[in-house]
Amino acid sequence: MILNGGCACKAVRYRLNAEPYDTGWCHCRVCQHVSGSGAMVFTTVAASDYEIVEGEDRVGRFASTAFGTRTYCRDCGSPLTIHVAHQPTEIDITVGTLDDPGAVTPEFRLYVAEAPLWALPLDGLPRYNALRPATRGLPPGRTEG
Repeated sequence: MILNGGCACKAVRYRLNAEPYDTGWCHCRVCQHVSGSGAMVFTTVAASDYEIVEGEDRVGRFASTAFGTRTYCRDCGSPLTIHVAHQPTEIDITVGTLDDPGAVTPEFRLYVAEAPLWALPLDGLPRYNALRPATRGLPPGRTEG
């Protein structure tokens, strides 16, 4: 499965050269601030399978936490990715920037302790107060990056 996506103003375009996995909602305060909403949905691919095909010079970066760096379009502000230190060979893509965001389905919710109540529908998805206890790259039982 190859998926394409990009920012709102179309200055940045990217391609996922492999099927994404590990799709879920993040309700952390940083995601709330970056999105202007109660949460963001991310999906994951190997970093080598994320390819910017247009507008690489329009991509901005900032350290949003001690363990994560985010990218965004410098022209329109669309959040594009987050790369976390504990998963150095993977990158998380903001699902809303996919041309077909319905191609992936969220399977869990992270940082629900920080979510506004209105952002937590009764959808039956597993909920975690921080990261999942079995998050790839973290020591067993650790739930922070």
